[in-house]
Amino acid sequence: MKKNSCISFVFIVLFGLSVQGQSKKWTLEECVKYAIQNNISIKQSELDSKTANIDKKGAIGNFLPSLNASASHSWNIGLNQDITTGLLQNQTTQFTSAGANVGVDIYKGLQNQNTLRKANLSIIAAKYQLLKMQEDVALNVANAFLQVLFNKENLKVQKEQLGINEKQYARSEELVKAGSIPRGDLLDIKATVASNNQNVITAENALLISKLSLAQLLQLKDFENFDVVDDTDVKDENNIMAQSPAAIYDKAKEGRTELKIARTNLEIAQKNVAIAKGAFQPTLQGFYSFSSRVGYSDRVVGFQPNTSNPTSVVGYVEGTNQNVLQNNFSPVLGKALPFFDQFSDNKGHSFGAQLSIPIFNGFSARNNVERSKVSLERSKIAVEQQDLDLQRNVFTAFADAKGALNAYESSVVALESRQGAYDYAKEKYAVGLMNSFDFNQSQTLLTNAQSDVLRTKYDYIFKIKILEFYFGIPLIKN
Repeated sequence: MKKNSCISFVFIVLFGLSVQGQSKKWTLEECVKYAIQNNISIKQSELDSKTANIDKKGAIGNFLPSLNASASHSWNIGLNQDITTGLLQNQTTQFTSAGANVGVDIYKGLQNQNTLRKANLSIIAAKYQLLKMQEDVALNVANAFLQVLFNKENLKVQKEQLGINEKQYARSEELVKAGSIPRGDLLDIKATVASNNQNVITAENALLISKLSLAQLLQLKDFENFDVVDDTDVKDENNIMAQSPAAIYDKAKEGRTELKIARTNLEIAQKNVAIAKGAFQPTLQGFYSFSSRVGYSDRVVGFQPNTSNPTSVVGYVEGTNQNVLQNNFSPVLGKALPFFDQFSDNKGHSFGAQLSIPIFNGFSARNNVERSKVSLERSKIAVEQQDLDLQRNVFTAFADAKGALNAYESSVVALESRQGAYDYAKEKYAVGLMNSFDFNQSQTLLTNAQSDVLRTKYDYIFKIKILEFYFGIPLIKN
């Protein structure tokens, strides 16, 4: 009994969670936040930011010294020159060598410094690009969100119109039986009901497609159960229409991401010119190297420098008690030299500085500078063009918002008039003073007026959002 109660409790909880998940309705703020966290385009921009940070690490690494180590071991088998007598003999000779090199740039025409500054600017540009992508996605989400709201209300209007016509059809059947209206009017109303059914199906498909578009922006898979809140208020909360287009434009110049990107790219182009000019200057590098070697054959076990002659080496003949002399070196008595003793005795060091002065390199450096200057001019033009585009977009957005507001207000007045005309036509049709054709015309005009109100309302809302966007008001609070 207790086990059954537990199973029932788990079932009720899971069922409740399922119903709650299906009944969840997303707000515009939730949609925008979710899209910013999950949209693929935004994730790609985030990877660009990571790449810019990696490039900065590479720029910092240019200031650090380079360290390389090497080692080799070789066998020479056959007719080789005897390393003690200088004569050619059949023998096996082995050589082992190892070394390490360190190099560091002391001066490189300030190229490393400018490369690091460019890397920092690239990080800023990548952040602006990411922000721009987030803003674009937010606007696209807002547009798709409003399209879902429009299609939901439009579907509601079509269903209400279908219900009215179905009732009118039932009423007309009674009037036909009573002989109040001809049977032809009943057939006209029946055709109208069929047309309304088609309109409902079309509206349902439009709603499904708009939900799919919004769900794809949010990277949601279960778009069929996806729904949004029915927020249909039309109001200018921030009173943006009270601002002048010039004031909105001045505000946009301070904070629009497009201009920040263009200005940052201009600074990057300036650093590229400085980097290219650095190739004309001399470079100074410091270096240090360490090396050592060990050599022996099937006859000679090892070599040892002669203390009386630093350039001499003594070899020990394997299997005998005889030391052999190379290059007039004094013999050293004793057993064969160990490997690490030879390695220590043969080690060498070298260090210094290398100065390189560019004189002629096939116009490579000069062409790079000229190419960088051309890119710089393009960046300057891009800033000017971006400023002109912003000005045009702001004034266009203001005009569009103003026109959308006028269109919405006019459609509301038209709807009130069409509603009154339809009510009057309905009364006349009920008493037989209007035929079905004229009545259907009045009904069609009412439906069109309702659709116009919906279309202009959401168009005005979106135009206001764009205008607020240019003024620096975010789509979401946080």
